Amino acid sequence: MLKLISTILSRYLLFYCFLSFISMIRIVSANLNGIRSATKKGFLQWLAKSEADFVCLQEIKAQANDLGEEFTKPGNYQGYFHFAQKKGYSGTGIYTRHQPDEIFTGFGAAEFDNEGRYTALRFGNRWIISAYFPSGSASEDRQASKFRFLDVFLPFLVQLKKSGCEIVLCGDINIAHHEIDLKNWKGNVKNSGFLPAERAWLTHLFTNEGFTDVYRLLEPTATDTCYTWWSQRGQAYANNVGWRIDYQIATDTLAKTAITQKVYKEERFSDHAPLIIDYDFSL
Repeated sequence: MLKLISTILSRYLLFYCFLSFISMIRIVSANLNGIRSATKKGFLQWLAKSEADFVCLQEIKAQANDLGEEFTKPGNYQGYFHFAQKKGYSGTGIYTRHQPDEIFTGFGAAEFDNEGRYTALRFGNRWIISAYFPSGSASEDRQASKFRFLDVFLPFLVQLKKSGCEIVLCGDINIAHHEIDLKNWKGNVKNSGFLPAERAWLTHLFTNEGFTDVYRLLEPTATDTCYTWWSQRGQAYANNVGWRIDYQIATDTLAKTAITQKVYKEERFSDHAPLIIDYDFSL
């Protein structure tokens, strides 16, 4: 009898572990600073062994005719892309091993849809989104464009959630939220990426609209290990003078299923490091 009970319990535990395994979803956010450049540095080889369900790409800097099947269908992955009209600029995409119910490129704002800043996949009521927020560091005009993006993207995202969707938004947000999210915060309080209005936008999203900064949920006090971007000037990477500007932002329900995080630094594919988060939910 004891042997029978032991056998049943063992099978139950194996079944439970199997269910837990298949419900785990691994999501990666990666700004590539050029998909072809990143591929020359080993990105697609890394993708093949990443065990990711979704790899959300930003700044792919390519057009449709630039990408052969080695880019659009690498291994077991299918790529979906939103290309900018301007060659060699911006662009987003998602690699996945799962067949989506719907594919969306653009979110209805012509200025930013022309720049290829939004790719989304829907699975029932669950959405996986890759977004590339504008940078305002180049000029006052680009900063104004960044604020326009924030103004139109917030109500779009909020309405999507209110329609009953559960969301994981991955992206290069180009905003460091808190002082612990960048090395030299005192020297950047008047610079794009750490402006009070930009930071307030994130605070509002997390405080009032039912979204969570998933990395900070898992690592509320991490400092030097949290950075995902380093300037290519000087010795920023060597000295770890970085910023945390790459995020996974999820509706509160999905955020609570997050298990582990990793900022991947073993290889460098661009000036950004991929952010990997495992979740315990199923599609």
